[in-house]
Amino acid sequence: MTESLHILVTGGDGQLGRSLKHESVHFPSFQLIFTDLDDLDITNEKGTVTFLKERHFDAVINCASYTAVDRAEEEQDICHAVNAMGAGILARASSKHQIPLIHISTDYVFSGNQRSPYSESGVTVPLSVYGRSKLEGEQLVTAHAQSAVILRTSWLYSEYGSNFVRTILRLCIEREEIKVVNDQYGSPTYARDLALAILQILPEVIHSPGVRLFHYSNTGSCSRYEFAEAIRIFAGLPCRVTPVPTSAFPTAALRPPHAVLDTRLIRSTFGITIPRWPESLKLCISRIEK
Repeated sequence: MTESLHILVTGGDGQLGRSLKHESVHFPSFQLIFTDLDDLDITNEKGTVTFLKERHFDAVINCASYTAVDRAEEEQDICHAVNAMGAGILARASSKHQIPLIHISTDYVFSGNQRSPYSESGVTVPLSVYGRSKLEGEQLVTAHAQSAVILRTSWLYSEYGSNFVRTILRLCIEREEIKVVNDQYGSPTYARDLALAILQILPEVIHSPGVRLFHYSNTGSCSRYEFAEAIRIFAGLPCRVTPVPTSAFPTAALRPPHAVLDTRLIRSTFGITIPRWPESLKLCISRIEK
């Protein structure tokens, strides 16, 4: 019988952590150990080093992140501590104990002024405190990890927690009409698909030195309005979705207007297939409705 690989997942109570937990049943050779802030504070370097020293892990998946994009403009120190310094601490601690790291980042590292999809080598110009903190986290992982994969993703949603899909479903039930911006474009990404991809590439990541950067999102792109309209249609709700410009909803943080990710590199490197976003959205909604 093959011995299980022990995988630490930080941010285990978030939507990606919970998706990893749900999908890990299909990967019996992995034993995932989930932590959240109460178990492991990645902004505490001494505590993080001790946590990894006292346990045996074959890899770490860092899903811990401060994701309140607008609130981050006011809570800059907390956002920076988790997304930047926490990522660096985890990279140093993992490196100290020779543990490979998978670190999750975001499309918000880009300005969104490029009309074509962003490749991994695209110029990073974050527009918000959140985006800057995630970019610094990437840089610290690159500087301190011996073996790591950085995965940028976009517009993440799932059955769990608070996200765009669940918010639109709730609003469409509560109201006759909702207004959604039609000048922000991206690729909606089902956390289940990202979780499966992580688990599929994990064996190769464990045996690969160096730091590599990949983009993962569901294929295809749409506006926020088109995304919301698809949610409404797939859920069979009568609410009317009306397109409006971003200027109609001023927010504390700027969003990249056109941050579509090019996923060719991860597909060719690991031989994985990525579903199109409408197919994955239908599956997610069917699970929410059960």
